[in-house]
Amino acid sequence: MTDTLGAIPPRRRTGEEPLHLDGATHGSLRGFWEWAYSGLVGNTLRGVPAEYIVALALGRADGTRVDFDSVDIRMPDGPQVEVKSAAYLQEWSQSKPSAISFSIAPAEGWNAVTGEVDPARMRRADVYVFCLLRHQDKGTLDPLDLTQWTFYVLPTRVLDEHRPEQRTLTLSSLLALDPRRTDFPGLRTAVLHGAEHRG
Repeated sequence: MTDTLGAIPPRRRTGEEPLHLDGATHGSLRGFWEWAYSGLVGNTLRGVPAEYIVALALGRADGTRVDFDSVDIRMPDGPQVEVKSAAYLQEWSQSKPSAISFSIAPAEGWNAVTGEVDPARMRRADVYVFCLLRHQDKGTLDPLDLTQWTFYVLPTRVLDEHRPEQRTLTLSSLLALDPRRTDFPGLRTAVLHGAEHRG
C-alpha cells in the first residue's frame, strides 16, 4: 500500500502549465504568478525574493523553495542559511520610512518530509543573511535591481552568544554585532566566510 498522505515534494514548473477544465484551458500558471506575486515590495512577499537572491548568490536557485523548512537554504557539505529581509519603503502610503527590524526568534524545527516537529526552540542555521532593501525613493524602487540591496552576514553563534532569547533585531543592534556587510557579488564569499567562523 502506498503512503497516500506522505510529503509532496515541490516540482519546478515553467509557468506554461495551463489551468484546465474538461480539455479547455483557462489561463496559465504564469498568469497566476503575475496576478499573485507581482507585489515584491510588500512585507508578506518581500522575504521570498530575498531568499531567491541569496540562493542565486550561493548557486542554490536551481531547485524549489520549501515552505516552513527549519532553514531557508541548505548547501550540501556547506552552511545552512537563514534569510531575513527588511525595507524602508512599503506598498502602502507612508508618513516616513519604516524602522528596520529583523526577526531572529529561536523556533521549533519542522521536517517537511516526515512532518515531525522538533520542539526545541533554537536557531538551526549556521549563518544568517540579513537583506536590507535600502532604496528610499518610491519612484525608482525596484527589488529586482540588486544594487538597491545591502546584505549583512552574521554567524548564528554570534546571535546565540549576544542575543540568545531576543526575538527581533534593529539595524543598529545588528551593526553593533559587527556583521560582514556586502553587495550581491560578494555575498557567496561572505556567507562561506561566516560559516568558517561559526565556532
